[in-house]
Formats: sequence, structure tokens, C-alpha cells
Amino acid sequence: MNVLAPVNPVTRIIGIALATTPLLLSIDWLSATIAIILSCIAAPICGVRFGYLIRRSIPLLIITPLTGISMLLYARPGGKEYFSFLSMHITDNSIALSIAIMLRVLAFGLPVVVLSARIDPTDLGDGLAQILHLPARFIIAAVSATRLISLVSDDAASIRRARRSRGVAQQNKIRTALGMSFSVLVSALRRGAKLSTAMEARGFGRTDIKRTWARPARLHTRDFIVLIACILMPVIALVSAYYAGTFSFLGMS
Repeated sequence: MNVLAPVNPVTRIIGIALATTPLLLSIDWLSATIAIILSCIAAPICGVRFGYLIRRSIPLLIITPLTGISMLLYARPGGKEYFSFLSMHITDNSIALSIAIMLRVLAFGLPVVVLSARIDPTDLGDGLAQILHLPARFIIAAVSATRLISLVSDDAASIRRARRSRGVAQQNKIRTALGMSFSVLVSALRRGAKLSTAMEARGFGRTDIKRTWARPARLHTRDFIVLIACILMPVIALVSAYYAGTFSFLGMS
């Protein structure tokens, strides 16, 4: 089941903003927890399996403790103090804010993972240019660059195999990484130059004419339904926190 399959990619981008931005109003553990639960419930409905969700969330899981530690040590002191050293203070308030911030990072990240999963770059480019009316030249360049990511990955794998077959892959790891990075950079620049020349030859660089599009991009009723569902997620979380008494406007109350 994937309710996002027929939805315009622009709707997903707007939905990410609607699902996350309102959460900035309050820094509390309850609203963030509810937002995380709702995101996990929505994941399978949106065609995102939990295994995929966890793999894509690994960077979030790495960043989350770092944000929590900084808030734990340097947040505004309040309540009982458990530890103090120079400018570092661990108090009831810093502990509460640390937990809330860590949950907030996940509450912001999970909707992004769910809504951005498997977006087709070409469809996204069509939507950004035709619906949001962003500069067509920039959109076409970005979509073309996105299409080249897989080719650059293949180039990196080929270079790695070539270095291994020549016996230069057993050097110092830092030197190997630097050599690989330079080789991949040269390959990417060559591909970019060839693509730029080909696109210029086919008229993609002209700006004095009105551009036509092979596939029209429009918003339908299903897109607005998805947007309503996206805005309801933070609203439910914030209202629940308000009535539960945990609502803290920008973490100041």
C-alpha cells in the first residue's frame, strides 16, 4: 500500500514543511513523542517499510544523542542541580529539555524520511517548474545532476576495483580515501562537462523562449488531502501537549 504513489512530488515537499514547522512552537517531550508515533503509523501507509525507515534514520540516530548532550550540559539551569562544572550545569530543566530536543530531532526527521522516499527526480523537476514556477534552467540542471548520481557511484565502484587489481588498494586508508576522492571528482567533472555540452547543443540553455513540457504537472484532490493529513499531524501533537500541560512555547515556559 502506498497512498503517495499518485501524489505530485511537490505535494510531498510542501507536506514536509507542514508536518514539521509547527512543531517548533513547543519544546516538550509529549508533542514530539506523538509526532514520532504518527510518523511510524503513516510509514507503511505511505509505502515505507520499517526496515527501510530504520536504515534511512541511522544519521538521525547518530545526531540525536549529540544534540541531547549539548542541551543537557548547557541549557538554562532550573530546578534541582545534579552536576556543575564551569559553565556546564545538569539540572531538572536541562534534563527535560535534553529529552525533548532528542525527541524533537526524531519528530522532525521521520516525516522527511517518510515523505521523501522514492521521489522521482524528473517528476519533482516538472512539479517545481510548472507548479511552483521556479527557474526552469536551474530545475533542469538539478534534475540532470541527480540522474548522474548513480553513474558516479558506478564510477567509484569501477575505480575501486581497478585500484585493487593493480595492487594499490592496500595502502594507508587515508591515502586510499584521498586518491579515490580525487579520481571520483575528476570522473564527475568529465561527465558534467559532457552533459553540459550535450544539453547546450539541444537548446536547454535558451532563455528567450517559453519552454514547453512533455508531461504536465498539476495538483489534484488527492494532493490536498495529503496536505491536510500532514498539517493534522503536528496539530494533534501540539493540542495533546497543551491539554496535558506539557506545552512549552519555544522551551521558555
